[in-house]
Amino acid sequence: MLPENFSTVLGQCTNTRPVQALAGTGSGRTHLEVDSVTPNTQPGASSLPAGIENVFVFAIFNALSFQIVLGSPMVLYAKSLDASATVLGIIAGMMPLLVIFQIPAANHVARIGYKRFVFAGWWTRVMFIFAMAVIPLTGGFLESATQLVLMLFLLFCFNLSRGISSAAWLPWITALVPLEVRGRYLAREAGCVHIASFLSLALAAFSLGRDPRSWQFAVLFGFSAIAGMISLSFLKRIPEVQPPEAEVASAMPVPWREIASYGPFHKLLRMVVAWSVAYGGLGAFTVDYLKTEAAMGDGSILLVMGLAFLGGLAGLGYFESRTDRLGSKPVVTFCLIVWVLIMLGWFLLSAEVLQPKLGIVLVLELFMGFAYALVNMNNTRLAMALVPPMGRSHFFALYSVVANLTLGLSPVLWGLVIDAFGSRRFHWPALEVNRFSFFFLCVLAAFVVALVFCRRIDEPKARDMDELISELLQSPQKLWLRLWPRG
Repeated sequence: MLPENFSTVLGQCTNTRPVQALAGTGSGRTHLEVDSVTPNTQPGASSLPAGIENVFVFAIFNALSFQIVLGSPMVLYAKSLDASATVLGIIAGMMPLLVIFQIPAANHVARIGYKRFVFAGWWTRVMFIFAMAVIPLTGGFLESATQLVLMLFLLFCFNLSRGISSAAWLPWITALVPLEVRGRYLAREAGCVHIASFLSLALAAFSLGRDPRSWQFAVLFGFSAIAGMISLSFLKRIPEVQPPEAEVASAMPVPWREIASYGPFHKLLRMVVAWSVAYGGLGAFTVDYLKTEAAMGDGSILLVMGLAFLGGLAGLGYFESRTDRLGSKPVVTFCLIVWVLIMLGWFLLSAEVLQPKLGIVLVLELFMGFAYALVNMNNTRLAMALVPPMGRSHFFALYSVVANLTLGLSPVLWGLVIDAFGSRRFHWPALEVNRFSFFFLCVLAAFVVALVFCRRIDEPKARDMDELISELLQSPQKLWLRLWPRG
């Protein structure tokens, strides 16, 4: 229960311009939409605004670009330079960690303007991608360690410019897209990003092959930079919206402790932290395992990682209408159970109980994409449902910072755990405990903790888990009845 003075303090604090809390744009990260002024919204508006198609094309080319320099191809390049698990964790955690710079950057968005602010940051980060494309070509006169340090520096600059400039993206889109069609817009944008992400990794798989050379990485990073440049041309075509006039900020401090301890929100935060600890670093370290232990070629790794986005599309399409009817809590509960089973599969592979065949890895990756997309979407929906109307922007800001800091720190911590375990191998009668099997077992335990916390969330009007299971069991029967020939 909130303290008695909470309403007064928070009411004075929220006289400031709302903070736009977001975890990313077009990258599979969480969108947190808070109440804001929408100058272009007309009563009864039911169609997407003119020029919005440029946002979708921008999202496609943006995803073609960032999936290469922030995803599996960059991890594989770092592995080619003998990067440790800790370094891979730093690469994986850098982007969500630097999202925190959205908070100070938000103070300058209204003065500079949405489009100008985003374009400046995106143009800057594209320039850093061009510099990244040069690094693989310096192997003739630079040692691997030096190349890795240079790449980490460029990645830091890339993510810093992204973290600052993305502060204007969601306010811009919120002001541009009418309230009545924002759901349709977000669904279409997510679809564009997932499809482009799959195509990006499929192209990377085809380009790199099994044992790529340095120049192949340079060409791939060059493609990323060119795709980023093309995305800028469509970014410039997105209609501009004038930011609302900044209101006078109150000097009253925000009661962050009271916000964090608010019962329903506190339960959600606990679950999100456990989820972020479990999920953080999985992408990087599954690639590390497939490369070093399973001896899978780079092309095959990128292909199966790309197919995970198709699993995400399937999950979003199947649960799109069911989530509003059943609630988010049973969907997240179901997906966390799926995650526990997925981690059990990775544990059995890394413990050498099962052989890491392509078919098994592909099934695991498809279900990873399926479960990630649904948990990601429904965590946002839970936040929207559980935070009180008063001080909503502050609740969302805290949610965004906590989620992203945990997602950023957990890969580094997991990398330290893997490196600390080292090359030790302990043989039991039926399995082997090594650094990766120990990692997957720990992640499995973290998902179990997230599942326990999820069951304690109080979501209004959420259905029981039994109804979701009944829905899942009836769906194949309904499909079979539709396909069965009649007459």
